[in-house]
Amino acid sequence: MTKGTKNIVYYLIMVIIFTSLMYLLILKGESHQGRGIVMLREGAPTNLSEGLSVFYELLLNHVQSPFGILLLQIILILICCRFCGWLFLKIKQPSVIGEILAGIILGPSILGYWFPGVSAFIFPPESLDNIGLLSQFGLILFMFAIGMELNITEVRKRLKETILISHTSIIVPFFLGMLTAYFIYDRYAGKEVPFLSFALFIGIAMSITAFPVLARIIQEKGLTKTHLGTISLASAANGDIIAWCLLAVIIAIVQAGSMLSAVYNVLFSALYIILAFLVVRPFLRMVGQVYHNEEVIDKGLVAFMFLILITSSFLTEILGLHALFGAFIAGVIMPSDVKFRQIMAEKVEAVALSLFLPLFFVLTGLKTEIGLLNTLGLWGMCGLFILVAVAGKFGGAAISARFVGESWKNSLYIGALMNTRGLMELVILTIGYEMNILSPTLFTMLILMTLFTTFMTAPLIFVIKLFYRGRSKLAALKKQEQSETFKVLLSFGRAGNGQIMLNVAQQMFSKSNSQLEITALHLTSGPDVNPLQTGSFESVSFNPILHEAQKLGIRIQTRYEVSNQVGEDITSIVNEGEYNFLLVGAGITWSNLPNDIAANQYRKAAQRRYFKSLSGVESWLFSASMLKDKSKLFIRQSNCPVGIFINRDFEKATQILLILDSEKDLYLFSYLETLLKCTQGSIAILNRRKPEILGKEFPNEKLKHFLTVHQTAILLPDKEISVELLQAYNFMMVSYRTWNDISENDKTALQVMPSTLIISR
Repeated sequence: MTKGTKNIVYYLIMVIIFTSLMYLLILKGESHQGRGIVMLREGAPTNLSEGLSVFYELLLNHVQSPFGILLLQIILILICCRFCGWLFLKIKQPSVIGEILAGIILGPSILGYWFPGVSAFIFPPESLDNIGLLSQFGLILFMFAIGMELNITEVRKRLKETILISHTSIIVPFFLGMLTAYFIYDRYAGKEVPFLSFALFIGIAMSITAFPVLARIIQEKGLTKTHLGTISLASAANGDIIAWCLLAVIIAIVQAGSMLSAVYNVLFSALYIILAFLVVRPFLRMVGQVYHNEEVIDKGLVAFMFLILITSSFLTEILGLHALFGAFIAGVIMPSDVKFRQIMAEKVEAVALSLFLPLFFVLTGLKTEIGLLNTLGLWGMCGLFILVAVAGKFGGAAISARFVGESWKNSLYIGALMNTRGLMELVILTIGYEMNILSPTLFTMLILMTLFTTFMTAPLIFVIKLFYRGRSKLAALKKQEQSETFKVLLSFGRAGNGQIMLNVAQQMFSKSNSQLEITALHLTSGPDVNPLQTGSFESVSFNPILHEAQKLGIRIQTRYEVSNQVGEDITSIVNEGEYNFLLVGAGITWSNLPNDIAANQYRKAAQRRYFKSLSGVESWLFSASMLKDKSKLFIRQSNCPVGIFINRDFEKATQILLILDSEKDLYLFSYLETLLKCTQGSIAILNRRKPEILGKEFPNEKLKHFLTVHQTAILLPDKEISVELLQAYNFMMVSYRTWNDISENDKTALQVMPSTLIISR
């Protein structure tokens, strides 16, 4: 008997013996049960039908239990928020707008109005307290992350440049908000709400800027390292610090009842802030110098940082400022080491943004009743709030930016960016609503104002860009006419691919008559990329290609951006930059790396098993023509030739195979000429279709001239692509239209193809 058989026999004997003993033990134990339990057993279901009824009753009880309802709510909230966020990303809007809208959809405005029974079942009033507590905790984590995103050192450096912009963009809308409050106080404020509290909250609601949304818009537009981007970020950061301090004072005044009563709240709060910055922050700076990488940041240190966060939130809560202000301060005083903040932000934001904030959006939506705006006058008042908010924030920021010396174009951009409100506005409005300063009707109006001013940012930037595009394009054309540079945009995904593609670009274009200018582009995909993480992503992505550039002795420019729609953004960059050639990687479709091969095998297996009869679904999830679809996008939208590179352990193009299909492919010779000047390699030309390409039916001087000049070039007699043929070369060049044909008809041979460059005209 083998060892494996012995183990199986031993296992079966053990299971039988102990199962029998447990059964006997149960029978013996049941003999000691009381009479009531016996009677209960007699009422137990006697058949499967009765058992199903009992199961259904228990299932319903579990679903309707407080914990079951909470889990059901979270599932529905996460699905709805992610879906709406994804939809808004598709129309190039911040995902936060979609998530806010998801809250309104699940609230009384839509779900409660059209399906009141469903709304009452999923969101019973007694269950909202649980969502409220979770969302408040999520907001504390979020404000902590926002505080960490603010770079106090950078704000201090640019204080002189931004103080007028940031403070004007707060003072002007704050005044306009208070002025509006004066005229609407009698009609829209509650009888027990003091004018001071009402006016201060309307003022602060008009003057806030959503720093996180603004930072991500700047990332997506590629403005992070530009003068415009740094000025806007610094102004927003400076303004947010002032706005949150103002909010803390306003909350203290509102809770105390008057300014005199709030003196002690403000004094003790100021003492707390002084201690936080002069005592706690220096200590944390020392901690950050010691603990600055993931190896040494253990659970104990993370727990200590969370203790500081909760303690800070607790202190500001009992001082009458609000726990969120304490969380914000805790984030600001975290160690200034970027790596430390990045690691802490990763630990906080993943949960805060993905789980807790959607709960806050829906809780806000449950308080928003658009049906309350049931008259033309109320909608007119909502429009007035939008007008005041835009005039104060956009106008104040733009005019002050122009006053300090910015161009009108940059001033309008700054005004548009500073007008973004987003989530930060929701936090303020929720505080005002919970303190009974804002009525449900007024709360709904201001929520709609928040959505509108956040939604208008991207279209407004587009309009400004469109307005100034004519002049910029004319200047670019004049500059291009005077320049003799050949500009290549090299877009890569994986860090390791960048250096290989640089090698390809150097061999393809370095010996051309024009001066070569290469820009390496890397895009990080995703709307929720933390600004603290981009520096690390950029460094990791560009280190290999910069090392290769130094090794090759060529200078390159680097460009890093965060993108929601990678393909569209690449073509936008190549067109705006007036590039002469776009070089991109082919992705995993034809890769020979082990991980990519495994991914492709999984795709094919999934196609055969699950999507064989659902071709539409399969093409959506696992497109078999991913490379073709990707190429179509680049070729259709780019104003220059496009090269798609398939890497098969590329080093140097010494044995080159050129595949021709018709006269339309002969533009490849111009690329082949410069490649041969650099590599001095051998070239073989495969004519797949027509013998007439030699000139019998049409004069083909280009091919004749090439064969005459390059005596080592050979014209292959074979017309078929085979495994043996492809294995004889280390580099292949083919046109895009010919590639589409051979990728469909010669799939087997292409599995062993060499590194390949597919070029569109």
